[in-house]
Amino acid sequence: MKFSTLACGCVGVALGAAVLSGYAADGPTAETVYSFEDAAVGRPPAGFTEALTAGGGPVKWQVIEQADAPSGKRVVAQLSEDATNTRYPLLVLDNFSAKDVDVSVRFKPISGKKDQAAGIVWRWQDKDNYFVVRANALEDNVVAYKTVAGKRSSIGIKGDAKSYGVKTQVPPNQWSTLRVRMVGNLAEIHLNGRKLFEVENDAFTQAGKVGLWTKADSVTYFDDLKVSSLDK
Repeated sequence: MKFSTLACGCVGVALGAAVLSGYAADGPTAETVYSFEDAAVGRPPAGFTEALTAGGGPVKWQVIEQADAPSGKRVVAQLSEDATNTRYPLLVLDNFSAKDVDVSVRFKPISGKKDQAAGIVWRWQDKDNYFVVRANALEDNVVAYKTVAGKRSSIGIKGDAKSYGVKTQVPPNQWSTLRVRMVGNLAEIHLNGRKLFEVENDAFTQAGKVGLWTKADSVTYFDDLKVSSLDK
C-alpha cells in the first residue's frame, strides 16, 4: 500500500488499479483520483466494469504503457476499432454512486474514421440509461446527451434548447481535460479549464455510477479520472 500526503492534508492510497490521491473519507467534496499506475497492463483495471450501449462487437478496454501519460506511465485505453455507428463502449466505476457529482478526466484521441470521441458518464443506472458528455476531435465540439432505453439524444445548452453543444477545438493526439459538475438538474461542462456551457435536464434524478465512454471506432486514451460526490 502506498501513501502520499497532499497539500490539502488528505492522504492518497494506491489500491489495485486505482491511485486515490486526494481522498477524504468524510465530506461531500471528497475527491478520488484514478491514475491506473498500479493496474495490470493488458486488461481492464480492477474496480471497473466494461459495458456496451447499442450494437457492434465487444469493447476492448485495457491498461497500457504510455510514455506521455499525464501521471506516471500507465493509462486506460479503449482499443476496439469497430466502426458500428451506434456503438458506445463504457468503462464504469464499480464502488461509487452519487446523484450530485464533479467528475473530470484527461483524454487523448488517437484514431477513428467515424469518431474520435472521449466522454464521461454520470447518474449511470445501467448500460442503457445515463447522462454523458463527450468531446470529439473530428467534429471539434463538446456535446451533452441523455441515453434513455439505449437511445442517445442531445441536450440543448441552457437558454438555447435547440443547440447542439458548443464548437471548440479538441486537438487529436494531445492530452485534454473534460469535466462535468452536476447539482440537481443543472450540469456545467468544462474543457481544459474553461467552462463551455450549462445544461438542464431531469431524465435521471436519482444517484448513479460514473465512468468513461467512447463511440464507434474511437481509439482513445484516458488518465487521471477524478471523482467527487457532492451529495449532502
